Amino acid sequence: MTGLAGFMGAACPIPLDRYPTVQLAHGGGGRFSAQLVGEMFLAAFGNPALEVLHDGAVLDLPGGRLAFSTDSFVIKPRFFPGGDIGSLAAHGTLNDLAMCGAEPAAMSVGFILEEGLPMDELWRIVQSLGAAVRRAGVPVVTGDTKVVDRGSGDGIYINTTGIGVIPEGVEIAPTRARPGDVVIVSGEIAVHGIAIMSVRAGLEFETALESDSADLSGLVGRVLAAAGSDVHVLRDPTRGGVASALNEIARSAGAGVRIDERALPLGDEVRGACEILGFDPLYVANEGKFLAIVSPEAAGEVLRVLRADPLGERAAVIGEVVGDHPGRVFLRSSVGGMRVVEMLSGEQLPRIC
Repeated sequence: MTGLAGFMGAACPIPLDRYPTVQLAHGGGGRFSAQLVGEMFLAAFGNPALEVLHDGAVLDLPGGRLAFSTDSFVIKPRFFPGGDIGSLAAHGTLNDLAMCGAEPAAMSVGFILEEGLPMDELWRIVQSLGAAVRRAGVPVVTGDTKVVDRGSGDGIYINTTGIGVIPEGVEIAPTRARPGDVVIVSGEIAVHGIAIMSVRAGLEFETALESDSADLSGLVGRVLAAAGSDVHVLRDPTRGGVASALNEIARSAGAGVRIDERALPLGDEVRGACEILGFDPLYVANEGKFLAIVSPEAAGEVLRVLRADPLGERAAVIGEVVGDHPGRVFLRSSVGGMRVVEMLSGEQLPRIC
């Protein structure tokens, strides 16, 4: 068959004998997510812009290069220490554009609302999202609203889409990681995921543990202004955490990555909560941190710029890109041994962003 009839008759590329239905893990940012994207979505929509599998698409248009990104937010609870679904939706798309090296220019917002959602909650969420985009200087220029039956939507889902302008000379892509490059993280990891999970589990800490959700576009802009083309890759390690993000980069670049457990910036409360809950912080979501893979000559300057900002004051070099074990990530443990850091297979923290 040809045309639409042939497409409609094609077999599903996901092995239905193993996964006849969608699982929570398919949204977790790990191995199942990669399979869903690679074997189903790329099979249906594949094109050069999509196949890079970056945080957004980079489009070469007659007027210059644009970054284009979209994301949906389904977090539970809707309000959490350090933010809510509204500010999170704004920060998520602003950060995805920044990870492409772009200066955010405009956003759209789509709401799927469940019948019965209290209007005062919706107002708080809308106000929070609006305040976040105003702080960033990025207008919401279009949007959409749908309402679903009571019991069909878990209160509210938000989709945000953004476009941004990529300055001349900036070239950020996961394929640009090369042996010898330095891997930097902009601050303490696993804060967002553990803040959300501590609310769900009723955990209390000596000091308040809040999500790290934040707009990183200004900080990224200053890093790019300081280091320019020496910045090769940027990635915000949201679902699936640092481990999944580095695995994606290693596979895209065809290079290996080695990180040092002792170098990972990890707060005491987060470390303790991970031990109590049985989580590996490398796989826990972040919403206000990013990974930068840069040339070794630029590492010192990038760290200087990051540490001068409150959002990056605990930035650290955590590893390097190597020519060995292409496509894989290894971690040197605190006792000196080496272990493989795989993609997450299941879902540690559902409904986290």
